[in-house]
Amino acid sequence: MYIIPIAWLYVALMMSVAEATNTTGTVLGAIFTFVLYGLLPVALMMYFMGTPGRKRALRAQEMAEREAAIAAHQAAAQAATEAANPSVNSLQPNASRLPAADPIAPVAEKP
Repeated sequence: MYIIPIAWLYVALMMSVAEATNTTGTVLGAIFTFVLYGLLPVALMMYFMGTPGRKRALRAQEMAEREAAIAAHQAAAQAATEAANPSVNSLQPNASRLPAADPIAPVAEKP
C-alpha cells in the first residue's frame, strides 16, 4: 500500500533536485515543486485511501458502545427485578425477612 506513495515522493524529490541544480532553477522553485507535485497529492491520496478504514473503526467503536449500553441496561433490569422479588435462597443479608438476632449475647448472673 505504501510503495506507490514512496515511489511518487521519490520522483517528486528527484524533480526538486533537478529544479534546484538547474542553471535557471531556484531552491524556492524546488521547494514548491516538491510540495505541489509530491507532498500535497500523496497526502490527499493517503487520506482518501484511509477513509474506509476510519469508517470501519468508527462503526466498530459504536457497536462496542451499543453492546456495553445493552449489557448495562440488562444488568440494571435484573437488579431491579431481584430487588422487587427477593428469594429465600438469595445471598442478600436478611433475605428471609426474619427478625435479626439480638446482637448482644445474654450474660448469666454468677451464683
